[in-house]
Amino acid sequence: MKRPTMADIARRAGVTKAAVSFALNGRPGVSEHTRRRILAIADELGWQPNSAARALSDGRAGVFGLVIDRPARTLGLEPFFMQLISGIQAELSADGTPLLFTVAEDQRAELDTYRTWWAQRRVDGVFLVDMQTEDARVAVLEELGMPTVVIGAPIGTGRLPAVWSDDSVGVRTVLEHLAGLGHLRIARVCGPAHLRHTAIRSDAVARLAPALGMECTTVATDYSAEQGAAAARTLLTRADPPTALLFDSDLTAVSGVTAAQSLGLRVPADVSVVAWGDSALCELVHPPVTALSRDVAAHGGHAARLLRAAAAGCQVAHLQDEDARLVLRGSTGPARRLPGPRAGTGAGAGAAEAPATRD
Repeated sequence: MKRPTMADIARRAGVTKAAVSFALNGRPGVSEHTRRRILAIADELGWQPNSAARALSDGRAGVFGLVIDRPARTLGLEPFFMQLISGIQAELSADGTPLLFTVAEDQRAELDTYRTWWAQRRVDGVFLVDMQTEDARVAVLEELGMPTVVIGAPIGTGRLPAVWSDDSVGVRTVLEHLAGLGHLRIARVCGPAHLRHTAIRSDAVARLAPALGMECTTVATDYSAEQGAAAARTLLTRADPPTALLFDSDLTAVSGVTAAQSLGLRVPADVSVVAWGDSALCELVHPPVTALSRDVAAHGGHAARLLRAAAAGCQVAHLQDEDARLVLRGSTGPARRLPGPRAGTGAGAGAAEAPATRD
């Protein structure tokens, strides 16, 4: 079926294309009666504005963009991004604004996408996620003049506004909970070390753990379930295994529970598990996983409102969202008594001791 055009509306209404244009764009030049008749015919025919033509006429695409530089295989299993995108889309759908979404294979490809989108007027602005400790995207987006909202801490973001929550508060909440249960030897399974939020959490652990009398070993992963499980097995088969594990995502935490149980360990009697990020996954395992929880969909909605304002030419400032709260479930409990390393006993018998790295 041919896409209806303004010429089709003009023929059906018995008016000129100019009159149709005036009516559809809310401009003077036609009577109110004629305007209502044209709008009714446009609705009957299923007419929609041509976004390319609109971009040429007023410079706006009516679309926002999101590029994520992560493997599509792991991204599809990441509850955080699914919740974030749903929140962004829910807010944008209020005025019919589409979200143009794609996955890039690396940062160079991501930057090429931004340049192409802006040159072709395909988007009016973008959301920037997964900020890095050394991030080339900020300078490029500032140079392009593309409205951008960072979803992450306002560190190294230049003039770009950010929507964020304080990760160091989450670290304190978890460490105080575990310390209160008697856990003094813990381990953290984090994401890629080059990500800004990983560094913020690592700095917070390094600062807060010693004050609570705790040791913390850190293992970096790519957030996949496979690497989360492998890290858990490595840590739990040491001669001096931790009594608690903090995972930087819900997906890796769930895989960590499964890995611990495959070693014959009881959760939480032998090892406690905490997830950074909450989702239905945390309640689908036994025991359900204690997790830092916040409304990620609302977080995405706040970012969308900020980007809409920025794209409209408004001056926008950083927006600090609510801190995560700890949802207590069955995966955390009192620490087991910590014996010294003993050859031939325990889950770590015969295993080589991995060097401890402090956050």
